[in-house]
Amino acid sequence: MEYHKTKDPCYVKELLGHKTLDTTALYIQLDKVLFQEANDGFHLATARTIEEAGKLIKVGFEYVTGEYNDGSKIFKKRN
Repeated sequence: MEYHKTKDPCYVKELLGHKTLDTTALYIQLDKVLFQEANDGFHLATARTIEEAGKLIKVGFEYVTGEYNDGSKIFKKRN
């Protein structure tokens, strides 16, 4: 599940304590089989206030970028 969330095999290798990526590759193959029809896209949202940002985080969004000229911040959430 962590690979599906991050798509980072090196991170998963370290997280699970594998010595080689070959072992981690088994989990990557499982991900491809289990989620072959999954959409790996993201929902994007912006927040201009702390309250808006808090609401986004509560429903699963994660912070992506710093503040833009208009004061907004970008958040993302996997589909």
